[in-house]
Amino acid sequence: MKLFKLISIIALGASLTACTTANQLANIGNAPALSSIDNPTVQAGYKPVNMPMPEPEQVAYSPNSLFISGKRGFFKDQRASRVGDILTVEVTISDKAQFSNKTTTARTSTNEAGAGGAIGSLFNMAVPDVSASTAINTSSGISDSGNGTVNRSESLQTQVAAVVVQVLPNGNLVIEGRQEVRVNFEVRDMIIAGIVRPEDIGAANTIPSTKIAQARISYGGRGQITQVQQARYGQQFLDAILPF
Repeated sequence: MKLFKLISIIALGASLTACTTANQLANIGNAPALSSIDNPTVQAGYKPVNMPMPEPEQVAYSPNSLFISGKRGFFKDQRASRVGDILTVEVTISDKAQFSNKTTTARTSTNEAGAGGAIGSLFNMAVPDVSASTAINTSSGISDSGNGTVNRSESLQTQVAAVVVQVLPNGNLVIEGRQEVRVNFEVRDMIIAGIVRPEDIGAANTIPSTKIAQARISYGGRGQITQVQQARYGQQFLDAILPF
C-alpha cells in the first residue's frame, strides 16, 4: 500500500513538472501577457470577502440634530476599537544575538587488586605456571568535549495594515493582517497577528510591533527566485528517506 502511494506521488509530481516545463518552453522569448479587464466577481475562483464585523446598530435620528448615531463623527476617536476596524502596524525588528558555549568533562579511574597468596595457590593447582603473586589490574576512562556557537543578526522595518478580528472581554484587541506584493514572478508575503491594548494605539491609528503581545510575524517570499534557492524535489525526497 505504501509503495502504491509512493508511486502515485512520483507520477503526480512528474505530470505537474511536465506541464510547468511545457508552459515555460511555450513562453520563451515572449513578454508576460497582461490580463484583460473583466468583472472580478465572475472570474473562476472568486470568493466574496467575509471578514468579522461588529454587531449592527440601530440608526436613531434626533430632532434638530445634524448627526446620526453609529456614524463616524469629526470629534470621534478614529482609532481602531471594534471588530472590523483597521490599524497600521509598524514592524521594526533589529535583533542580534551571540552565544558561545564550551563544555569539557573527563574522568579516569584505576583499580588494582592482588590475587596472591592462597587464592593464587588455588589457581596454580588448576592451571600450571600461574604465579601466586599475579595481580589483577583494571582501568577506565571517560572524556567528553562539546562546543556550540550562535551568531545571529536580523533586521526588518516595514508597515502593514491589520484588521481587528476579535475584542476580548478585558477590552484588548486581537488583530491579524496579511500583505502580498508581486514583482515579476516573485511574491513577497507579510503576515502579522497578535493582541494589542487600545491605549497603545497612537493618535495616527498606528502601533509598533514591540507592543503586540503573542506576536506572530512572518516575512518571506515565493516564486522563481525562491524555487531556485531551494533543493530540487528529488534531492528533498532523498533527504527524507536516506538514513545517512
